[in-house]
Amino acid sequence: MTKKKKLSLRDLKVADSDKKDASMNNKVSSQLNIREYIPAIFSFVMLVAGILFDYFEAFPHFSGWIRVLWYTVAYIPVGFPVIGEGWESIKRGDFFTEFFLMSIATLGAFAIGEYPEGVAVMLFYAVGELFQNAAVNRAKGNIKALLDVRPNEALVYRDGDFVSVDPETVRIGERIQVRVGEKVPLDGMLLSEKGSFNTAALTGESKPDTIAKGDTVFAGSINLDGVIEIETTKEFKDSSIARILDMVQNATARKSKTELFIRKFARIYTPIVVFLAIGLTFLPYFFVDDYVFRDWLYRALIFLVISCPCALVISIPLGYFGGLGAASRNGILFKGASFLDAMTKVNTVVMDKTGTVTKGVFKIKEIKSITFEPALSGAEGEAEFMKYLMAMEEQSTHPIAKAILEYKADGSDYEAANVSEVAGKGLKGTVNGKTVLVGNKALMTSNKIEVPPETDGIVESTVMVSIDGKFAGYVTIADELKEDAHEAIKQIRDAGISKIIMLSGDKDSITQQVAKELNIDWAKGGLLPEDKVNKVEELKKQPDTKVAFVGDGINDAPVLAASGVGIAMGGLGSDVAIETADVIVQTDQPSKIARAIQIGRSTRKIVWQNIGLAFGVKVIVLILGACGLATMWEAVFADVGVALLAIFNAVRLQRMKWD
Repeated sequence: MTKKKKLSLRDLKVADSDKKDASMNNKVSSQLNIREYIPAIFSFVMLVAGILFDYFEAFPHFSGWIRVLWYTVAYIPVGFPVIGEGWESIKRGDFFTEFFLMSIATLGAFAIGEYPEGVAVMLFYAVGELFQNAAVNRAKGNIKALLDVRPNEALVYRDGDFVSVDPETVRIGERIQVRVGEKVPLDGMLLSEKGSFNTAALTGESKPDTIAKGDTVFAGSINLDGVIEIETTKEFKDSSIARILDMVQNATARKSKTELFIRKFARIYTPIVVFLAIGLTFLPYFFVDDYVFRDWLYRALIFLVISCPCALVISIPLGYFGGLGAASRNGILFKGASFLDAMTKVNTVVMDKTGTVTKGVFKIKEIKSITFEPALSGAEGEAEFMKYLMAMEEQSTHPIAKAILEYKADGSDYEAANVSEVAGKGLKGTVNGKTVLVGNKALMTSNKIEVPPETDGIVESTVMVSIDGKFAGYVTIADELKEDAHEAIKQIRDAGISKIIMLSGDKDSITQQVAKELNIDWAKGGLLPEDKVNKVEELKKQPDTKVAFVGDGINDAPVLAASGVGIAMGGLGSDVAIETADVIVQTDQPSKIARAIQIGRSTRKIVWQNIGLAFGVKVIVLILGACGLATMWEAVFADVGVALLAIFNAVRLQRMKWD
């Protein structure tokens, strides 16, 4: 059994790029164990008591070796862990770390008799680390929820009974049972008549998802209604939840350029301040008449404490992690902090049509029937017309046929006979003894059926019907816009995006109609995947143009890879699109594109606020310390205090509202 590892600053700074450590850190409890507080509480009580003894003489014998021993005991619980980290860093060849700086500064403070200040530096650092743990756990809360949905077992039907096994041992095609309140262990097809599932951990949507027999069920969903059975369609390692977990666990390993720069900067900056502190101690001897070694050493120690880069190396990764957590809570997965930064630079959004702003499902848009039975008109005529059409379409497997068959025609007992396919045109057959043609205008024309001129201006796919040589009517089929499509475009513009473009493989007339309806700047249809890539490459060559492409299908994978930021719509969609994209919108809502941009910008804003805060305060107190105008207490604030403020600032990301 793997021992649970405590999440500390060292985990965040050293181990967050290691997948194994990231997985382990994700298992950390969101509640800090009370034992973690004991060292800081003990040192705090000892420090406060020592200060009272010093200033109020409540303990007459509090002097000499008793005073030294008292503050040493107060120092050990909070100081030794830091000294240990410094020693471990030195053994690895990394001398100039914040642990080394604090160790030298506080031991130096003890050497010159400034015991309370030495204890205070380590105490406030320990308190800062506790706040850091709490802040990281809070930031991880939304992402950690994904890990909590990892199914622990699967009830699989073997040898005449359902037995509990590890989900990773279940094969494709096996039958599994899921009871009420249990997590679905693997992706599969519903065998039961219906099922209701909570998919919040996968999509961010709290509304239950009700599906019917034969529909897809995703691993990680929670069964809400009755015992159901599922036939597995993927192994666990290929399931939707496993894919999401893998992305989450690797997200923190992909650091932003800002974060990498600060890390590199700290490695250069730290040795410089060490040598400056040495110079501050000894060089004044040659220039100051009343040089006192103890005074200049104290200033140098203050200088060292102030110079610790804690606020930078703590708060910046935490800021980005907070952004990842906030995005996850909104049903958006960034594959790394670098893509949070990339989203802030996007000024051109290019999007696919089908499955991105539309549902990708054909629906009947209009039914236009012409009276072909003298006794029938209006609704009755339409119903009769649709019975003939549906009888023919039952013989077809085309997606348009499926949309037509969803029409409700009560009591239809019409059956088609002698149905044959006319290549590229449609179907020909007999219904109720009448000759029926169903297809496009070319089919009508080739059979000398007169088509009304009103059909010429129809953009959508049109299914025309003739009965016994007479034109009986037509049905227009269209892909429905998603409910939030209009709002999505408005929000993207409000987010400051200067250009919105639509590139689609659907025919150009339909693409142009959808683009016009959504007020999209420019659109082009009838494109192959390579055509989309070429268009995006052309855009990228334009000065100051940063492109994000939004798509959902396998055919979008090449252009997702070619764009500055690839955004996959539907975290449960095409595997290839998910693997290729940089950002995953799990809720399948285009309105989340603007949300992703907002979260990226808010994250970057907070990170730079923390950088400015850390540098600004440190520079001021460094100057005051070098001039002898700042004490160790001001140094403590400039180091740990600023780190705490930066942590609190980063936590704001978890509370921000974007609605």
